[in-house]
Amino acid sequence: MANKQITLTVNGQRHEVEVPTTRTLIDCIRYDLGLTGSPEGCGVGVCGACTMLLNGNMVSSCIYLAVQADGAEIDTIEGLAKNGQLDPVQQAFIDYGGFQCGICTPGQIMAARSLLDRNPNPTVDDVKDWMMGNLCRCTGYYKILESILKAAEAESQTAGAR
Repeated sequence: MANKQITLTVNGQRHEVEVPTTRTLIDCIRYDLGLTGSPEGCGVGVCGACTMLLNGNMVSSCIYLAVQADGAEIDTIEGLAKNGQLDPVQQAFIDYGGFQCGICTPGQIMAARSLLDRNPNPTVDDVKDWMMGNLCRCTGYYKILESILKAAEAESQTAGAR
């Protein structure tokens, strides 16, 4: 198995890492960089638990090879809070009960952050469509949907106050 030196900027911090060419991005992030906030749920790219943002786009990090991310900017759940302040999506998931067991929560939050970055005022249907690839076995989705809409509302109120 061949190794390759890659450079990743994860949550704003640059890392140079030597990885086997078959290592997945989630394994690189979790085991090589020690950022364990994103779980591997299914391992086949269908549940969304491992969702990360790569150059601003959602990826299933369990099926995305680390060598494909060479030179990329990656955002993980650990990088959302800034200066000790939770991201509005994280805060809304707490305030409105958008999680239960927590396994899918990092991926749900990263997908929601991606949606709000592209569409700051989504409709219920927009949220449902966008979040389709993120599965949850606990909540029945209503609280996740509510949390995302409340985060959008909080962000628009903050933007209007500026």
